[in-house]
Amino acid sequence: MVGRISRFVTSSDKAGLRFHMRASIRYLIAAVCACMLAIPAMAQQATTVHAVKGFLPDLRFTLQAAGGETVTEKAFKGKTVMLFFGYASCPDVCPTTMAQLSQVMLKLGDDASKVRILFISVDPHRDTPEILQAYVDAFDKNAIGLTGSEKQVAAVARRYRVAYQIEKPSGTDKNNYEVAHSRGVYMFDEQGHARLLAADTESVEALTAGVKSLIP
Repeated sequence: MVGRISRFVTSSDKAGLRFHMRASIRYLIAAVCACMLAIPAMAQQATTVHAVKGFLPDLRFTLQAAGGETVTEKAFKGKTVMLFFGYASCPDVCPTTMAQLSQVMLKLGDDASKVRILFISVDPHRDTPEILQAYVDAFDKNAIGLTGSEKQVAAVARRYRVAYQIEKPSGTDKNNYEVAHSRGVYMFDEQGHARLLAADTESVEALTAGVKSLIP
């Protein structure tokens, strides 16, 4: 399984929620940096990849993958994980970030076998496990698409402070909508400990260096 291996945010203040979604990753990074006693080497190089060991929880989830399988974090024991939240119909950010992560995998060479990309959907109404897996396969054949019930996705999103909101459908098609969501790439070591958090705008080179530092 390791080889192959959804609208909870509600608020009466929609504008405030959207602001939170855009800023949540930046606030999280700022909070982490303020708590750290020393700036890590990568931060000194003016990147936006930051150490989060001890500030974010370990990798933990129960979600659905293609083939009707229930998947937990245990399936990725021994693998370095790059985790990203998005959705298959995302018009810009998600495909750009997935393309970056696929380039990271290429740059890792033989070490890519020790790394997995996990893409968790925040659009459980449209993203079936099969649709999601087909989406990530277009970027990396070893990437895993994960989704689940609204409750399951909400639980994972809360765990990693990811905010999202399904917008109202555009026109008469109830499936024609976008999902506003927080952005960022979470990196976990082979034991499932949260180690690094990167902005989705980070360079492929910096992301690669971050992942390499976690590979045993």
